[in-house]
Amino acid sequence: MTLDAPTHLARPSKPALKLPPGACDAHVHVFGPRARFPYEPGRATTPSDAPKETLFALHDFLGFERCVIVHTAAHGFDNRATAEALSAKGGSYRGVALVPTAISDTDLKALDATGFRGARFHYMRHLKQAASIEDVVAFGGRLAAIGWHLQIHMEAELIAELSAALHRSAVPIVIDHMGRVDASLGLNHPHFTALLRLLDDRNVWVKVSGADRITRQGPPYADAVPFARRLLDVAGDRAVWGLDWPHPNHQGPIPDDGALVDLIPEIAPDAHARQMLLVDNPQRLYRFGPAKE
Repeated sequence: MTLDAPTHLARPSKPALKLPPGACDAHVHVFGPRARFPYEPGRATTPSDAPKETLFALHDFLGFERCVIVHTAAHGFDNRATAEALSAKGGSYRGVALVPTAISDTDLKALDATGFRGARFHYMRHLKQAASIEDVVAFGGRLAAIGWHLQIHMEAELIAELSAALHRSAVPIVIDHMGRVDASLGLNHPHFTALLRLLDDRNVWVKVSGADRITRQGPPYADAVPFARRLLDVAGDRAVWGLDWPHPNHQGPIPDDGALVDLIPEIAPDAHARQMLLVDNPQRLYRFGPAKE
C-alpha cells in the first residue's frame, strides 16, 4: 500500500495572535513512526508519519503550552503512539483514546494514569464504526468513575438521529468539528439547528475546530466563521478549539496552521472569550492544573 502525501505544511506561517498563558490546542493527532507503531491492518489509506517530535516543535513555534492528542483510527485500538507522546510531556498534554466498549476497568485506569481523559467514537462514512450509539452511551456509565467524557465524531446528517441517545449520557459529550456541517447550507439548515438544540443540554460540549473542513470556499474559511461564533454564543463555556493537525483525510488545500491560529480572533473576538475557549474550558474538561501566568 502506497504512502499518502503529507497533509500538513512543513513550514506554517507565524501567527500574529499572541496566545494567552496556558493556551490549549485541544485536537491534534500523532501518526507513527510506523516502524515502531504499526498502522491498523485493513485501513483504506496509509498516512505519512507525523510523530510527536514534529507536533512538539509546531506547538513551540505557534505558542501552545497545552494540547489534547486525539488517538487516530489509523492506529486502531493500539494507543501506544499517543501514550508515548503524553508521557513525554509530563502532564501538559492529555489524550482521547480509541477503545472497544468491552475494555476492562483495569485497562481504562491504566490509560487514565497515562493522561487520557476521554474515548472517541466515529460515525463517519470513511472511518470504521466500532459500536452502536446505544452501546457507547451505556459504556459512558463506566467512564463516569474515572472522570472521562465521550467524544463523538459524526456526519452532520446524523446529529438529530443520535441526539436522543446522547442526551442520556452519564458523562459529558464532546461533539467534534462543529458537527461536520456544510457551511454552504447556512446557519438555518436543519443539520446546524439540530446541533444547537443538542447544545441546549449543558452536558454537551463542542469543538469549534474544523473550519477548514466545513468550509466550501477554502482559505481563509470566512464562510465557517459564523458557525463557530454562533456555537460560542450558545455554549461559550462548553467549547474548545483545536488545529486538527496533521489534517488527516483532508480535502482541498493543505491548511496553514499559523493562519488557523489567526482565525481564532474572528471566532472569539474578545480576550475573555479567547481565555475561556483556549484556557479555562480545556482546563476544566481535561483536568489540567492551573495555568501559570
